[in-house]
Amino acid sequence: MTWYVQILLALVSATSAFALVWFWQYKTGKSSIVDVVWSFAVGTLGIFFCLTSIGLPARRLLVALLAGFWSVRLGVYIINRLRTMPEDGRYLELQETWGDQHQRKMFSFYQFQAIGALLFSLPMLIASHNRAELGLLDLIGAAIFLLAIAGEMLADWQLHRFRMRPESKGKVCKVGLWRYSRHPNYFFEWVHWWSYLLFALSGFVHPWGWINILFPLAMYYFIRFKTGIPPTEQQAIKSRGQAYIDYQRTTNAFFPWFPKAS
Repeated sequence: MTWYVQILLALVSATSAFALVWFWQYKTGKSSIVDVVWSFAVGTLGIFFCLTSIGLPARRLLVALLAGFWSVRLGVYIINRLRTMPEDGRYLELQETWGDQHQRKMFSFYQFQAIGALLFSLPMLIASHNRAELGLLDLIGAAIFLLAIAGEMLADWQLHRFRMRPESKGKVCKVGLWRYSRHPNYFFEWVHWWSYLLFALSGFVHPWGWINILFPLAMYYFIRFKTGIPPTEQQAIKSRGQAYIDYQRTTNAFFPWFPKAS
């Protein structure tokens, strides 16, 4: 299947699916479900691209397995978080800001998420069109993927364990990886996107392989300056106050490093 047919089918499927999800949240009032659907959508589109591309079958299988694992792990983690925590403060704030225009703007927001899911599944598409034999870059890419997923799972587990302790209420998590970065989960999520660049470049025969460098750069921009760290830290300051401001002064926001003296 040609790449433009793949993208067209993916676009129609994603926008239709997110329209249905918007209708579900319209009935239930639970806007946070979009985070779950986004993670599953990226993985599903990535697998679709791998199944319908013309690249090396072994690489397509590898990318499909890794993308599927990433998608399911992240989606299940978010589901469990939604079950144990109240509605995400970001969406409550949007509801207050948009007022009577809330649902109309939320529909547009959900469609924007559909486009985002398509865009961030394109690294799988590009990698799955690589016809070169498996090589060293594929091995390095798989190692980066496994390291990133392990780091993200560890960060998520450390934060979850901290939150489950009654004495942690109103305090800032500074245990484990959270001592060296305010958002180690975001950091390792970002690292994982570099693996698809190596899958696309392996063999250096794919003329579009270098395009995959745009996606970790874009992910860094969104995490660091838009939809990731800024709204998360605004909510953290509201709930933890001066304790989180002090944490900001001593600990890097993204890249792990030793904390500064208080």
